[in-house]
Amino acid sequence: MRFLRCVPALFVLALLAATPLAAHAAPKWKLVWSDEFNGNKINPRYWSKIERGTPDWKNTMSDDPSLFSVKNGKLILRGKVNRNTKKDPSPFITGGISTQGKVSFCYGKIEIRAKLDCAQGAWPALWMLPEKGSWPDAGEIDIMEHLNFDDFAYQTVHSRYTHSPKGGYPPKGATGKIKRDDYNVYCVEWHPTKLVFRINGKETFTYPRVPAEVPAGQWPFDKPFYLLVDMQLGGSWVGKVNPSQLPVEMHIDWIRLYQDTSKSKLSISSRKK
Repeated sequence: MRFLRCVPALFVLALLAATPLAAHAAPKWKLVWSDEFNGNKINPRYWSKIERGTPDWKNTMSDDPSLFSVKNGKLILRGKVNRNTKKDPSPFITGGISTQGKVSFCYGKIEIRAKLDCAQGAWPALWMLPEKGSWPDAGEIDIMEHLNFDDFAYQTVHSRYTHSPKGGYPPKGATGKIKRDDYNVYCVEWHPTKLVFRINGKETFTYPRVPAEVPAGQWPFDKPFYLLVDMQLGGSWVGKVNPSQLPVEMHIDWIRLYQDTSKSKLSISSRKK
């Protein structure tokens, strides 16, 4: 992969418009970027630690080194009881990383092989946000969210439209069965006209782009998004945390991004900081 050797700080991958004939062709996927986690630390060219914020999903984020490790070809993110509340008042601390400002793309296929620990209040997630724009108008793509001890995962899209009274059509999400105590492959295929979600190769649902008569905001998915991988604890959706079941971990084996070579050429630009 020649462009990876250039070590750019930002990849913006955008597929140019396809011809009508190519639009009906079966995708021909080519690997264009990946992280196999074969080193001994998180690659700073691709990833930054997620900082704490007010939303539920990031209100226990911490840069504590004990929450992050890379070993035996796996990324491990942890959530645990905070033993030093004098330094940090949060009762729990969690680790998360994102490619914001470093790796972003528009269209393609993302696959992530991951294993999730279970605990009351555990909320690991693999998802995507846009490089520009505010939530929910600019969109959100949830490749995987898992709660507590469930034997299934959620896959969802968010936008101004899905959060509106008419946002129930088309359906914004679905669940898929997982091997709860083993690795699973979570996938989204991102096309100009639809998002196709899969777990272990089995399609869970498709979110289509619908005609322009639909109220604005139904399809904010024509711009670069970046990846987030985080191990969160607690919140209004997942519920209270049981400290006796911590620590909890999420193991990531690999993350792979593909382009569809049946479309026109991939446009790549880079910017060094």
